[in-house]
Amino acid sequence: MRAFRVAYDGKQYRGFQRQPHGQTVEDTIFRNLKKLGAMPEDARVPPYYAGSGRTDAGVSALGQTVAFECPDWLTPRAFNGELPASIRAWAMAEVPENFHATHDATRRHYTYHLYAPDRSCDHVSALLATLTGAHDYHNFTPDSRNTERVVEATVERAGDFLVLEISSDGFPRQFVRRFVTVVEEVSTGQRPRSFIDRALSDEVLSGGDGIGPAAPEPLVLRHVEYPMLDFVVDEQAAKSARRVFTADAEYHRAATRVADQLRAGVSGEN
Repeated sequence: MRAFRVAYDGKQYRGFQRQPHGQTVEDTIFRNLKKLGAMPEDARVPPYYAGSGRTDAGVSALGQTVAFECPDWLTPRAFNGELPASIRAWAMAEVPENFHATHDATRRHYTYHLYAPDRSCDHVSALLATLTGAHDYHNFTPDSRNTERVVEATVERAGDFLVLEISSDGFPRQFVRRFVTVVEEVSTGQRPRSFIDRALSDEVLSGGDGIGPAAPEPLVLRHVEYPMLDFVVDEQAAKSARRVFTADAEYHRAATRVADQLRAGVSGEN
């Protein structure tokens, strides 16, 4: 068996995990493996397959990990053979037969790029100190079980963005996006700081007091830890991924300039 690190731009996908409606990253990977002959044509999933976790529609990943039984020739560069440019395998590790990419992960790390040009980094850092630690985060997820978690988070300024790094041994559904919503709304004064205490209390928040998920596009599954594994970067595959994502970044920079020109124009600035 092998485990593969997979990076993807999630904006055009309905999430990672396959579903009946909409294109997902997992669906695309399985079609690719069948075209390559690395997966039985009549199989629904590859033998002994598991992924490290779900990401919502629009969320991207750098360290998503999939593991399954595969031919010896299936390296990351071979894995990419029939994939669209938006999905790139870039490293791999040999794993034992009983390895499970979901259950054997010891920690997951997410990055959220929060646009906040006028926000105080120190203020947000203080909010994170209150929001993190060991809590029952039942108000931060639609899940009704496994909501008690130990969460760590840090923040750094990067130009107009505050980069939030959020990690835990596991996350319930939509947790990171709802966590960011609380940071956003309290740091901008939309909610009082005392709202954090309510959100972390036994009170069940609903209606106007409920916490909705922040936008998915600024969120990245950055890394998934497997201390027992030694991933080897496929330099050719990594080079291909850098080329693809560099082109994507350049495209979006140009799109941002166009949007700025349109905004300025309708504002009478030019």
